[in-house]
Amino acid sequence: MSHLLASLLRSLPSFPDDLPPFPVADAPEDPADLFADWLAHAADAGVLAPHAMTLSTSGPDGVVTARTLILKDIDEHGWVFASRDDGTKARDLGANPFAALTFFWPALGRQVRVSGPVRKRPQAEGEADFRARPEESRAAAFVGHQSEPLGSLDEYAAAYADAVARLAENPRLVARTWNTWAVAADRVEFWQASPSRAHVRLEYRLRGRAWERGLLWP
Repeated sequence: MSHLLASLLRSLPSFPDDLPPFPVADAPEDPADLFADWLAHAADAGVLAPHAMTLSTSGPDGVVTARTLILKDIDEHGWVFASRDDGTKARDLGANPFAALTFFWPALGRQVRVSGPVRKRPQAEGEADFRARPEESRAAAFVGHQSEPLGSLDEYAAAYADAVARLAENPRLVARTWNTWAVAADRVEFWQASPSRAHVRLEYRLRGRAWERGLLWP
């Protein structure tokens, strides 16, 4: 099995031959502006869920966990995401308020890495985000017990149906455990693949209030 899997993995293609250029000399001063350009390019290219990102956190024991979330916004406070405040993510961030975000668009051979301290946003912002979510997503948030052991799918279905009924009675209900966080980025890297493996890496580092840019070896 191991030999067959290794052979399969080596045979899989990584990126298309026709990859977009990355004129680093024209990169803007603020990495958020370059990210917005790359995100728009990914959306125009038909990349599914281009706003999806891997959020990596670590707890007090140093164990790292990762999961895929959706980027909600980028503002003066940072790169915003939303989640429950009674799950693994929140516990990790309470013990170690730093995180890394990774965006990956293989159809374009592009990756963006973001890291920095994380701060919880005001509750009003979490409530606004919750109300803007689709009905199915709001019901799922009301089910609760995220990442806890589940006895059966039927058990979840019953809890979900109950949550749907609660929201039908009062559509303005907000899960009090729902919040938003912002990663105050101090490092952002843009990675553009190349068929020759001479991948182009441009790193932004925050120095005081200004961003410094520099290339990294592939």
